[in-house]
Amino acid sequence: MSDEVRDRLLEAWRNEIVAGSVYELISRRMPDRERDILHRMAEAESGHRGRLEGRMRELGIPIPERSSVKLSPWLRLQARIAPIDRLLAAREAAENEEVDDFYKRSTGDQTTDRLLRDIRKEERSHSLAVQEIRGGAPPDPEPAPIGIPGAQRRLDKILGREKWHSSGTSWISGAIYGANDGLAAVFGIVAGVSGATGGSSFVLTAGLSGAVASALSMATGAFLAERSEVEMMEANVERERQEIAEHPEEEKEELSLFYQLKGIDEKTADELADRLSKNPDAMLQALAAEEFGTVKSSGDPKQAAVAAGISTGLGAIVPVIPFFFATGTVAIVAAAIVSLFAHFLVGAAKSLVTLRSWWSAGLEMTLAGAIVGGAMYVIGQAFPT
Repeated sequence: MSDEVRDRLLEAWRNEIVAGSVYELISRRMPDRERDILHRMAEAESGHRGRLEGRMRELGIPIPERSSVKLSPWLRLQARIAPIDRLLAAREAAENEEVDDFYKRSTGDQTTDRLLRDIRKEERSHSLAVQEIRGGAPPDPEPAPIGIPGAQRRLDKILGREKWHSSGTSWISGAIYGANDGLAAVFGIVAGVSGATGGSSFVLTAGLSGAVASALSMATGAFLAERSEVEMMEANVERERQEIAEHPEEEKEELSLFYQLKGIDEKTADELADRLSKNPDAMLQALAAEEFGTVKSSGDPKQAAVAAGISTGLGAIVPVIPFFFATGTVAIVAAAIVSLFAHFLVGAAKSLVTLRSWWSAGLEMTLAGAIVGGAMYVIGQAFPT
């Protein structure tokens, strides 16, 4: 037995545990049918692990304790907070990467390679299943082994599609980006006025004014944006309801064509559309899901306003804090230190929703803050006082 065989089997074994754990975490935030699909995929990963362990026993490779493979706290937090569409996209990319880069490489042992090829086929099906949950059509006709009849499965997906966007975490991403905007804007103000006045008490006045203005502006902007989205969605759905009442046959044909474009044969598509047409509310949901992506907006204007306003205010007040206690060079240096540290924390927090590495996101945000602050300080020195 070569080191390559042992290392590849152990790596595959760890990957199956990680994949199963991630699917279980994501499934907790999904509607019932999608949750069931992800549960089955997690169980399939467990089955892969069992087959890998069987081969490892045959070769005399010690099997580590399952508890030795743990998800990092950051990955667990991402699975609970990040937008589900991004989580699924990341999981789909991981499945494809395992198929293309890991399972295709030969280990030099025919039996092990045969096992990895078999698992590779099932991992490919997992990638397609994840893509289906995300709302896209599979790139080829190979079906994912979910066990749900094709037409019914697609109909269920249409009727329930995009519900998982209303997972209750949209305000978290809004709060993170609000803190980012408030911190960056007011740090620039503080740096510019500090450069112009040498860190006088005017910095406190300007910084507080900027912090309050940023918070109020973000809160009202978020409220109006969410309310506009809700009103637009309600108007679109209401127009669709009128079209169903006034032109039922045309709308039924339209729904059938949507199903046919998804690969359902014409006869089955017509039967599904006819069945739904007997229940106007069900037909409205299906057509709205096809045309608008959802039946109603999941946003809450008040929640968005509160999250954006408070987070922006908290981020914006950070560069001002040193000027409550000091002025001059001491306050300028302290403001720069606490602001750049806050930039790093906000950048790291953004990786919860962008799924980037927390340290690279933090360093990128810190660099951006340093550039903005340094440029504004130099510009401020040229300001007339």
